[in-house]
Amino acid sequence: MREGKILVIVGTVIIIFGGLFHLQGQSIVGPESSFMYSNPDWITYGIEIIIVGIAIFGAGILILKKN
Repeated sequence: MREGKILVIVGTVIIIFGGLFHLQGQSIVGPESSFMYSNPDWITYGIEIIIVGIAIFGAGILILKKN
């Protein structure tokens, strides 16, 4: 049960950071001096990070439902 909660929390944090990186790549959030700001690579990286976060979050939910 504890492992499921940890995975849900970690997945949520990863999703949030992925969203932040995605928005920085699109020049919506962040300082203009950041290397991520207005960088198309970080748009893609952010989406990939979000997908990983969703997978971890989903694994945590499955563990919680199993117990």
